[in-house]
Amino acid sequence: MATIYQVSELAKVSLATVSRVMNGNAKVSDKTREKVLAAMKELGYRPNSIAQSLASSRGNSIGLLVSELDGAFFGEMMAGVEGELRAAGKHIIVTTGHSIEEKEKEGIEFLISRNCDAIILHVEAVSDEYLVELSKGKTPIFIISRYVEQLSEHCISLDNELGGYLATKSLLTLGHTNIACIAGPQYKFDAKARFKGYQRALAEHGIPFKDELFYTADFKETGGSEGIAHLMAQTQKFTGLVCGNDEMASGAMTYAREHGLSLPSELSVIGFDDVIFARYLYPKLTTILNPVNEMGKMAAKLVLKQVYQTEEKNIQQVFKPSLIVRESATALSNT
Repeated sequence: MATIYQVSELAKVSLATVSRVMNGNAKVSDKTREKVLAAMKELGYRPNSIAQSLASSRGNSIGLLVSELDGAFFGEMMAGVEGELRAAGKHIIVTTGHSIEEKEKEGIEFLISRNCDAIILHVEAVSDEYLVELSKGKTPIFIISRYVEQLSEHCISLDNELGGYLATKSLLTLGHTNIACIAGPQYKFDAKARFKGYQRALAEHGIPFKDELFYTADFKETGGSEGIAHLMAQTQKFTGLVCGNDEMASGAMTYAREHGLSLPSELSVIGFDDVIFARYLYPKLTTILNPVNEMGKMAAKLVLKQVYQTEEKNIQQVFKPSLIVRESATALSNT
């Protein structure tokens, strides 16, 4: 069986050059690339990950830590990362952190121990200070769906505050003034920012924030149903509801219908994320687009550019959310 060393000798180039050709590095001239490819063909050589690692001191594997493996949101995120990296001949190693500081740190240490060339992190419990210190190690880290100022060049993030603002503003524009909010856990950076957007929109219209119209839940469907049950038990009535994500919106809508509310005539609901099932709910969910698949692709491109020196262009690091209008929110009736 031919080896990478034989390819190097036959093509009369260094091992590093053979590695660059195998990795698709644009810094190799066309003439040199043709020489290497011709040598590989003559010898019947097929590159494998071990050979590539020996030639380039890299294993061509990237670690990916996400909060959960279930749910449409993280599926979209992982698909974006994996698809972009696989097209570049790289593989991912995936683990979870479950939004618990200890488990996030365990997951990070596991990925570092696997000698990943880089790690992409979706973390919610570890502090900014921890991430800054982690970035000083040998393994490059990249952060998705979160912004850390000191690591801005390694972050792919969404303007979550703007998303919360747009969701609430859309209901205000429809004439609603009593707008409740089921927010995600406030220790999570995205949930906290979305809640701030809700508050900003109310303040902009001179509407005071009311504690009895606010509930924090767990970003799950059950959290949405628990949230709407709590809100409906209050004396303060409301005609609009902003949910921190689509899963909670789904739970809230189901509970509201089962307890006699007509949607959207009696209650207008807006979600956040625009996961795939949002368009199949009844009524179809008006929501905020969170382009997590594109963000996953961008995180992968950032790794390819900064770690593997590929010529990636048009990398967008901060994404803007937008309102997706469907059928779950309507103008407030005066009757």
